[in-house]
Formats: sequence, structure tokens, C-alpha cells
Amino acid sequence: MSTIRHGKYRPYPQVDLPDRQWPSKVIEKAPIWCSVDLRDGNQALITPMNLDQKLELFDLLLKLGFKHIEVGFPSASQVEFDFLRKLVDDDLIPDDVTIQVLVQAREHLIKRTFEALEGVKSAIVHLYNSTSVAQRKIVFKKEKEEIIALALEGVDLVKKYEAEHDGNIMLEYSPESFTGTELEFAAEICNAVTARWGMADDRKVIINLPATVEMATPNVYADQIEWMGRHLNDRKNVLISTHTHNDRGTSVAATELALLAGADRVEGTLLSNGERTGNVDIITLALNMYTQGIDTGLDFSDINTVLDVVERCTDMKTHERHPYVGELVYTAFSGSHQDAINKGLAYQRAKEEPFWEVPYLPIDPADVGRTYESIIRINSQSGKGGVAYILDERFGYHLPKKMHPEIGKIVQKETERLARELSDQEILEIFEKSYFDPETHIEFISREAKTKDDSVWSKITYKYKGKVIEAEAEGNGPIDACRKALLKDYPNKFVLNSYSEHSCGEKSSAEAVAYIEIEREDGESFFGVGRDSDITLASIKALFSAINRAFKS
Repeated sequence: MSTIRHGKYRPYPQVDLPDRQWPSKVIEKAPIWCSVDLRDGNQALITPMNLDQKLELFDLLLKLGFKHIEVGFPSASQVEFDFLRKLVDDDLIPDDVTIQVLVQAREHLIKRTFEALEGVKSAIVHLYNSTSVAQRKIVFKKEKEEIIALALEGVDLVKKYEAEHDGNIMLEYSPESFTGTELEFAAEICNAVTARWGMADDRKVIINLPATVEMATPNVYADQIEWMGRHLNDRKNVLISTHTHNDRGTSVAATELALLAGADRVEGTLLSNGERTGNVDIITLALNMYTQGIDTGLDFSDINTVLDVVERCTDMKTHERHPYVGELVYTAFSGSHQDAINKGLAYQRAKEEPFWEVPYLPIDPADVGRTYESIIRINSQSGKGGVAYILDERFGYHLPKKMHPEIGKIVQKETERLARELSDQEILEIFEKSYFDPETHIEFISREAKTKDDSVWSKITYKYKGKVIEAEAEGNGPIDACRKALLKDYPNKFVLNSYSEHSCGEKSSAEAVAYIEIEREDGESFFGVGRDSDITLASIKALFSAINRAFKS
């Protein structure tokens, strides 16, 4: 990047708040959530939502548990007006939900807004005007007194139409571009608005302090919120609301710190849809709180449905790495990550205490409706533990731990050859081809066996280099007897190192799976796998599998 021309940018001024309290606070409860998807989110779309899309998204917001929903700017367009009338005329607004409408401080807009609100039992009228230094100087060319007068004119007009409205009206005021406004002036205009409106215990006012443009680090926004909380009159009757945008990529952090600083309410959108780089993502905020043991009041237990509805209504795709909800956020490709997750999941299942403590997974994917199937995926960066996890969780093969490096190398070789990720089915096919259908130079045909006191007599028939051979021997078990019989004529010497078995499949049709490790005279070991309804035959098949793998030409 080229050198910045001197004087083009300058540091954002800090807030003089030496006794700030927010750094020592902890978020202990969820804020009042307000979705602005249908207004702020909608205005940021390439193609704004139509009526049916708005209705579908509104229904989703209700199901998720939102009690404050900004439904639009009904005085701005006929579509916005008609949507609100649809909600009212079809009785689609539950009694415990308060809808919110945005309006500027102009009489014809406020009049039109109240026409749209006719019949609404509970509504928030969100009045705003821009207060920042840049907006006053460049856009409106007005002095502070004129900006205050404009806000108060809007309050008077809302009060005028409130008197004629049959329902409860709550005022929300936003000094738009708050983060670019002098704090003293922001407090002055907000206090003028609340005084003109008239507050009481049953007539609270929402003061929304938006980071319309993110201009500084999140701690500065927290300082601004705490400073305002100290300077707003009749604070107990004021709900401080945040509305952060993501210009610097820190809207979530800014909002969380603002809650520490005393904010009561959060406006945001699902999946961060909004102007420029977006609004704060309420899903991320809520699930952040959820992982800290806080009841958020919102239900994201079926996150896939949320994604489907939002993406369909907005025609915007969700990034694969989007926190909590992206396609890959619960997926590990790294071998060390896979191993840790695999062990963590086994540990979690085994213990009685429910506290979640799985490495690399700050939240249980099942809590948002995700399955474990996609947690571990295999590419060239993956390790032995990931392959073993897939074969175990998806297909029921409980590979002995000593076998993990061997199958890991086999699968990794294939991922490197293909230069891509492997599906679970492809991993199964590689496993089965390697162990159930290896390159064959010795072929098992049949076996006879008898038990003699403490030993087992076995006769095996096998084909080696085109010749059918029969051999018999006694051993301390069927596998040992089979090995001794083989070594009478088979020239390649080996010893048995390990053996394990388990059942696989439903109980009524379960088969036995056996794993045998043999060691050649040069010290190198190889595993074989066998599967059969008879455990002894499964074991012998595993032995022949290992021999073919160890001594393939």
C-alpha cells in the first residue's frame, strides 16, 4: 500500500472518562432485541424484498422470539405502506410484539406513517435526524440550534398524531451519525427531545445511539455509551439502544462493550445484512451470550431454517466462515484439530456432567441444529484421527488406535493425488478397497476346526500362486492355529501383534468385524480387516487381509 498523504486521516478523539466503569462489568442478561431486517436490512438489498418475502421474514422473526420488529418506513414508498397494512388488516401482529416504524421529522411523512399505523395496538415511532459535525457542515449546512429545532418539531408532530391514535405509541429518537457527534451536543439534543415528549414510569423513551458509521475502536463506543448514560436526564425512564454498523469489522465487539457500558437494547439484523459492510449480526451476538450461559430469549436451535429463509428473502448467500452458522464453522480439516475434537466428543459422551468442553468447538453444534457429520472433513491437511472418526461415526468401524496412522496415510495419499476434499463415501470406499479387497496373492477358501482340551485344531484351505493348499495345525486359539497351519507351506514369516473385534450394524443383522495386526521379519507391521456373520471367519479374513497387504508383490 502506498504511503498515506500527511493529514488525510487523523486519529479519532478519545472520550475523557477516567473513571469509566464498563471494563469491570460482565454481561449477565440479554438486552431487548430489535430486528431491523425488514427496514435497514431491506434498504441495503440490490433488489428489495417483495410483499411475500417480507411476510415470510416477518413470520421467521416472530418464531425466533423478537418482541421489537422494525417493519419499515411506511411513508417512504407504497410497498412499505402496504406491508404494514397487510400486517394490521390480516391480524398478523401478536399482542406481545411491538412493531417499529421509521420516519423523518416532516409533517406529511409523520401523517402518512400514522395512517399506516391505524389499528396497531402497540408501536414504536422511530424519529431521527442527523447530528454529526460532518452532516451539519456538509449536508444540511445548519447550526446546532437549527438541528435541535428540527428534532423538536418532529416530536411535536408525533405527539399531535399520537393523540388521535387508538393504541400505545412509544417514541424512539436517534441522533443519526451519533459517533460523529460531539457528546455534549448529543446529550443536549436527546434531553431536549425527552423533555418535549414527556417521560414517566409508564412513558419511557428509547434513545438510540447509532454507530451509523464505525469510526473508532469498540472501547471508544463503550465510553460514549457510558458517558451518555451519565448525562441523560431521568435515566431510569430512558432505554439506551445501540445500532452499530460494521465499517471497521467490529460491530459485535462494539455492541458487547456498549452493553457493559449500560445499553439496554440492541438493534441489528440476522446475518449482518445492512448498508455498506452491514449491521451488527444479532445471531452472533445472541449465540455469544448463549455460550456464556445467558438465556437470550431468542431461539436459534434450527439455524439451517433461519439461513434458508433469510437467504431466500434477501437473495444473499452466507459466507462459509460466518460465525456459528457458516457451512464450515464446525468443520476441521487439520489433523491435530480433528484428533482433539474426536477425543473431546468421546470425552463429552462419557462424562455425566453436561458442561461443554470440546476443544475447538465453543458451542455444541447440536444446539443450533447442526449434526456431527460435518464436523470433520478430509483433505490433504487431515490426519489419522479424522479418517478414523469418519469411519467410526458414519459407518461403525471402530478402528484400533494403532491402526489410525496406517489408514490415515492411505487416505492422505489419495487426497494428494486428487488435490481435493474427499467425501465420507469416498473414504469408506478407500478403506474397503484397501482392507476387504486388497491386491491378492494368497486367497482363503475354507476352514475346518475342532476344539481339543485347551487347544484348537484347524485345517485351512487356501490358494497361493495358483495352487490350492491344505494345511492343519493346533494352537491356543483359532487364529493361532490358522497362523501355524499357514506357516507350514507359506514362505513369508510373520507374527501376530494385536487383535480386536466388534459387531457392526443393527442387532438383528449385525456382523462381526475383526482387526488383526501382523509384523514381518523386518519389523514393519500391517493391519488387516475382516467382516462376517461368524466371528471366527471374520478373524481369518482379517488375517488374510493383513498378509496380502504385508507381502503384496
